[in-house]
Amino acid sequence: MENEPDHENVEQSLCAKTTEEELNKSFNIEASLSKFSYIDLDKELEFKNDLIDDKEFDIPQVDTPPTLESILNETDDEDESFVLEDPTLLNIDTIDSHSYDTSSVASSDSGDRTNLKRKKKLPDTFSLHGSVMRHSLLKGISAQIVSAADKVDAGLPTAIAVSSLIAVGTSHGLALIFGKDQNQALRLCLGSTSVGGQYGAISALSINNDCSRLLCGFAKGQITMWDLASGKLLRSITDAHPPGTAILHIKFTDDPTLAICNDSGGSVFELTFKRVMGVRTCESRCLFSGSKGEVCCIEPLHSKPELKDHPITQFSLLAMASLTKILVIGLKPSLKVWMTFPYGRMDPSSVPLLAWHFVAVHNCVNPMLAFCRGDVVHFLLVKRDESGAIHVTKQKHLHLYYDLINFTWINSRTVVLLDSVEKLHVIDRQTQEELETVEISEVQLVYNSSHFKSLATGGNVSQALALVGEKACYQSISSYGGQIFYLGTKSVYVMMLRSWRERVDHLLKQDCLTEALALAWSFHEGKAKAVVGLSGDASKRKAVVADRMVEILFHYADRALKKCPDQGKIQVMEQHFQDMVPVIVDYCLLLQRKDLLFSQMYDKLSENSVAKGVFLECLEPYILSDKLVGITPQVMKDLIVHFQDKKLMENVEALIVHMDITSLDIQQVVLMCWENRLYDAMIYVYNRGMNEFISPMEKLFRVIAPPLNAGKTLTDEQVVMGNKLLVYISCCLAGRAYPLGDIPEDLVPLVKNQVFEFLIRLHSSEASPEEEIYPYVRTLLHFDTREFLNVLALTFEDFKNDKQAVEYQQRIVDILLKVMVENSDFTPSQVGCLFTFLARQLAKPDNTLFVNRTLFDQVLEFLCSPDDDSRHSERQQVLLELLQAGGIVQFEESRLIRMAEKAEFYQICEFMYEREHQYDKIIDCYLRDPLREEEVFNYIHNILSIPGHSAEEKQSVWQKAMDHIEELVSLKPCKAAELVATHFSEQIEAVIKKLQNQVLLFKFLRSLLDPREGIHVNQELLQISPCITEQFIELLCQFNPDQVIETLQVLECYRLEETIQITQKYQLHEVTAYLLEKKGDIHGAFLIMLKRLQSKLQEITHQEENTKEDSSLKDVEDTMVETIALCQRNSHNLNQQQREALWFPLLEAMMAPQKLSSSAAPHLHAEALKSLTMQVLNSMAAFIALPSILQRILQDPVYGKGKLGEIQGLILGMLDTFNYETLLETTTSLLNQDLHWSLCNLRASVTRGLNPKQDYCSICLQQYKRRQEMADEIIVFSCGHLYHSFCLQNKECTIEIEGQTRWTCYKCRSSNKVGKLSENSSEIKKGRITPSQVKMSPSCHPSKSDPAVKKATSEPVLDPQQIQAFDQLCHLYRASSRLALLTELSQNRSSESYRPFSSSQSGPAFNSIFQNENFQLQLIPPPVTED
Repeated sequence: MENEPDHENVEQSLCAKTTEEELNKSFNIEASLSKFSYIDLDKELEFKNDLIDDKEFDIPQVDTPPTLESILNETDDEDESFVLEDPTLLNIDTIDSHSYDTSSVASSDSGDRTNLKRKKKLPDTFSLHGSVMRHSLLKGISAQIVSAADKVDAGLPTAIAVSSLIAVGTSHGLALIFGKDQNQALRLCLGSTSVGGQYGAISALSINNDCSRLLCGFAKGQITMWDLASGKLLRSITDAHPPGTAILHIKFTDDPTLAICNDSGGSVFELTFKRVMGVRTCESRCLFSGSKGEVCCIEPLHSKPELKDHPITQFSLLAMASLTKILVIGLKPSLKVWMTFPYGRMDPSSVPLLAWHFVAVHNCVNPMLAFCRGDVVHFLLVKRDESGAIHVTKQKHLHLYYDLINFTWINSRTVVLLDSVEKLHVIDRQTQEELETVEISEVQLVYNSSHFKSLATGGNVSQALALVGEKACYQSISSYGGQIFYLGTKSVYVMMLRSWRERVDHLLKQDCLTEALALAWSFHEGKAKAVVGLSGDASKRKAVVADRMVEILFHYADRALKKCPDQGKIQVMEQHFQDMVPVIVDYCLLLQRKDLLFSQMYDKLSENSVAKGVFLECLEPYILSDKLVGITPQVMKDLIVHFQDKKLMENVEALIVHMDITSLDIQQVVLMCWENRLYDAMIYVYNRGMNEFISPMEKLFRVIAPPLNAGKTLTDEQVVMGNKLLVYISCCLAGRAYPLGDIPEDLVPLVKNQVFEFLIRLHSSEASPEEEIYPYVRTLLHFDTREFLNVLALTFEDFKNDKQAVEYQQRIVDILLKVMVENSDFTPSQVGCLFTFLARQLAKPDNTLFVNRTLFDQVLEFLCSPDDDSRHSERQQVLLELLQAGGIVQFEESRLIRMAEKAEFYQICEFMYEREHQYDKIIDCYLRDPLREEEVFNYIHNILSIPGHSAEEKQSVWQKAMDHIEELVSLKPCKAAELVATHFSEQIEAVIKKLQNQVLLFKFLRSLLDPREGIHVNQELLQISPCITEQFIELLCQFNPDQVIETLQVLECYRLEETIQITQKYQLHEVTAYLLEKKGDIHGAFLIMLKRLQSKLQEITHQEENTKEDSSLKDVEDTMVETIALCQRNSHNLNQQQREALWFPLLEAMMAPQKLSSSAAPHLHAEALKSLTMQVLNSMAAFIALPSILQRILQDPVYGKGKLGEIQGLILGMLDTFNYETLLETTTSLLNQDLHWSLCNLRASVTRGLNPKQDYCSICLQQYKRRQEMADEIIVFSCGHLYHSFCLQNKECTIEIEGQTRWTCYKCRSSNKVGKLSENSSEIKKGRITPSQVKMSPSCHPSKSDPAVKKATSEPVLDPQQIQAFDQLCHLYRASSRLALLTELSQNRSSESYRPFSSSQSGPAFNSIFQNENFQLQLIPPPVTED
């Protein structure tokens, strides 16, 4: 959130404090802020700077660092850009030459190129960080600046410097010195307006470390030094630098006798102050000449007194920013260049910025240089290594979405940035998070543009420096001791970080209590940014913040109650408190202040019944997640009552089992749980509250026992209770608490014994005389025998093998046997479960149980010889489980098998036979068992294929299968055939002999031989003899004659002669014809088909008129179609005479009925027969010449005697077909020729090389061969223009064509921007948008002597370049294409008239190819006829 400055209401910003108190606080906090900045350094050392990007990379070191002279003599070509290691990070628009024209000096948008960059929305960080900066107007100083301008003609302020005093320079050459006390009194007024008239405006100020000297630089180049204690002029320097240039910067170093100045000529000079025999002198030395490159920003490294012994201070480092690079030099012990760093590509109007600060990295404090030009801030860490050399490493840089005009460190973690539209951005350097944005346009910041343009000396500066000066405000912003001072045209503002208390209070004043709590919690957890005012160790800091949070929480609770809506719906009140109360609960629990939550907070909120209810409901998730234990009895009671009133009993149960309920009224809670059926809660209360484990069991037994004893079905609720009872018993016996947790270890043995004693009681406590013995065991067995026995089995697993445990096990087993065996009211399944349980226990290696074997015999009799035949599968399954659990050792096996066979327990028989390896007998078990008979195939296959069975066992299984082969085939023919083919393919004939039933044999052979039946067998490996296949074909002819042809098409192994005899035997003429054709006797096959056709036609001819049998006509058509298909299939391989022998008899057969019918009395089916005859003629025209057909028809005695009219339709139809085929053939030939010619020309056009018109980029005007970015590509267009891909990308010269992005020529597009939008469609065709390009990697830059440019690999699809080439090709091809001629001919032909120049088409709208003046027909000469 942006922070409003305190122009008029300073009192409002800090409540009741006066302006003087506020300013006093502002200045007196300076010392503490200075301390805090170093406390931050200590913190960073403590935290080992985890947040700094550890992936540092060194700037390459050179063997011998360059000397200052070598740098001064470098050719500083302004057109050649220096590049960082990663040039893709600086994506700043390339500036055209016309961009140097700027608007007014102080305009907020002057020279600003960031308006287009502001696409990101500023994040709203107010709710997260609150107001980080406090900025105030220094009213005393501001008023006196205005007064000085009015009264003594001091002029407007131009520069500011801050130390223990505040110095403000003016446009008329005065320096006003103000105190930093609460009065802000004017201490000194240095200089005079007369001197100001001579020297010009003050353009730069600097105060030394001990605040004893002031240096003033003037717009006309003079420098003065003043004594700030006495106000005396100590030096007036006029020859330190070339005349006629303004002083842009003047800076004291840490050495009070050494200063640096930078003039508008771009030069940098070192000023050494000496005093020899009372005479003050100044020696000047040029460090950097502006003729070799203009420096516009300098920054010496200043160290605080705390760091005066730092090893780096001895070098007296100075950072300089020219228009192309950064330099870091050491002034001591001798002049030396330690680093140069080029900017890379950047906006020429952006302002170079430099700032030093000491930061802690990797356990040591070192200076870090931040430099920026544009929208990326680079951080360079400067260290001195063991050898005494300076080492520079590049840190994680900061990418912004705005251009900067000022960069200021406020402490080692926090930086303040000013962008080109005068917005301040407070950034946490390590996380790069923006903490706050403040608008300061009302400051009316002073810009130094006039000095950069050197207007006072006639504007004798370069255009580049003047452009940078548009946004230069170096002298208007000064920082000291954690405060930043901004000089406006009529005012001075001070900004500083708010202390953590101020930030929280600021939110409270704006009624943002939730945000204030969140911010305070971030201070408490050490996660906040830009923290000021918290000192001491972590526990002390947390305690201080926690106290403040408690105060806020009380205020928050009061506010929640005060702002509650008095009237309206209850839902509105509930919503109000649901928004407010959870915050109180959350923070009280986070601060671990349950005492506060359940005493004062609860008492406050209890004043409102709605608030109290919401408070109690808020506790629920914390109780359920066990984050809140130990609630006071009053709150717990109120909580249960509240949920009870709201009928949320399930919630009550969930809460009770997570509570410490020792402080409740146990009886009352138990009664409530029982009434509301909260059985889990009731058990929990008994267990935890009274250490009573048996009473809940008795209560539950009383509910489920009576209906079970009466044989009634249990209700759903009773089933739930029974299941809970079983789980509860299981938990108790396993030592676990119900429903969650564990029973205390000292109670576990006691609880187990109690539960066992309870279960095996002879009678219940309130037993009736009729009650049977062992009621509890009996009830559980009736409820769910299997689950109860599972509980006992798990318990037996946990029992230690001591005497008492063994006794308990034997005792409960005896009781189970007594209850179940001596009663007839248990089902076979329940009895079987018991004996399966017993068998498992007896089968254990360490078994100590004893069970009488006669009981197992009784169970066997019970399961195998029941009184009725019901529950057959259930009894069999129970007995099988019993045997598998180890119970087989309890039985005599031969008796078991006899009884199982008698009871038809085939699975039991299989189990027994499997043990004795009598696998052949198992086949009988499967075949007799109607439920599993189809599984016999898989069983036989597994026995025969899975290794591990002996050859004798496999032989016996196969023999048994052979004995039952008829049963197997009748069961599943496919499975039987697959079994035989897989395992015994050589015994197929033996199998066939065994199958006496012809239908079964047919099904078996069809499954075996017909691949369409789906059996997965390789037919080649079967090697079936042809006689078997022919046997199958004969059976097929008997049982399914319609499918014989389809089957023969897929069969392979059969002999043609024998098969033809079979089909002739069963008079299947079509099949015989198919086989004859396959044999190669085409004529024989044709004669059979012709004979069938003639017989069908004869039937139609003799039909009476009143019989309308369409089926006979359909038969004729089907037979004719099959005959035509036969002729068509074979005509390709026959000569003309053989073809006529096929087709003419067919034609005569079809025309014969028409001859017999007279024209006076046409036949009933005459029209249909004519249509069929036409079909024959159309089919034979493809194989027999048209003259031959006509000759044959005309030779016919019937048609030769004047009946030609009857076949006129046939002949015209044939001629039409012939005409169409000829035209189609001609058209196809012409189209192929046209296509070939077009593609040849298109290929030649596309592969033609492109020759660029110049060897430099048409946007940045730099030669492409001098580029150094490996990632940059060169793009050449067909129009001859050449560009860097980076330059085109910045100019957005791309278009989307069919989902693909293509380049467009920037110059050609710019020249056509004035065209109409409607021309866009034609631009691609005419070559204005020339998307053809050549991409070239810089590793293969061509030289001027090698103009040939290699084309990139083309894609297989037509790209816009090829489309353009094709359009050009069409323009080159002047005559009309043959395809166009044919198109128009077809259009003309489709109309009624066949004349191309019909009068009906001669209107002005008709534009025919034939009317084109260039149209010519190239007629060939007539053929020469022989005499």
